[in-house]
Amino acid sequence: MTKDELDNEYFKWMYQLVRPSHGSYKILLCQLHGIIFYNLIDMDADRAEDGINLRYRFGYENGYESAMIASCLDNRPCSVLEMMVALAIKIEEQIMDDPDIGNRTGLWFWKMIENLGLKTMRDAVIDTDYVEKIIFRFLDRNYQRDGSGGLFIVHGHGDLRNVEIWYQMLWYLNDIL
Repeated sequence: MTKDELDNEYFKWMYQLVRPSHGSYKILLCQLHGIIFYNLIDMDADRAEDGINLRYRFGYENGYESAMIASCLDNRPCSVLEMMVALAIKIEEQIMDDPDIGNRTGLWFWKMIENLGLKTMRDAVIDTDYVEKIIFRFLDRNYQRDGSGGLFIVHGHGDLRNVEIWYQMLWYLNDIL
């Protein structure tokens, strides 16, 4: 298997983890996968690490050796897509797991997409310039104080632009429970 083939398999695997129930969003997710996640708050480096670790989970679940993942996939920084998929998995598996309800990884992912303002960016109508603008607004933390335009909207916790993503997520989940 070539590096490109493995990368395509990895993308398809991530897409299936968060597959939308309505329409195709492959172009959007491909664009998110092409943008490097960078952090302005030190602790958000943990989110990038989670995204990198997602590559090895893919390898494990699909029978690929760690050495193959390391040489073919772990040769670049974490993408925005990897960070978001990994965060959605953490929300579902470590915080919100409920066997009676089932796996909601996709729900958490698409809630972040909605909060970013990208839910309308289906393949048929995507505006890649708009997507890029929105993602860099998020990465540069130029969204609203309450998180509007970021991954999580939370009221009453001060300026979320100065709070690591993990705490934003915890406060968001606390508010919806």
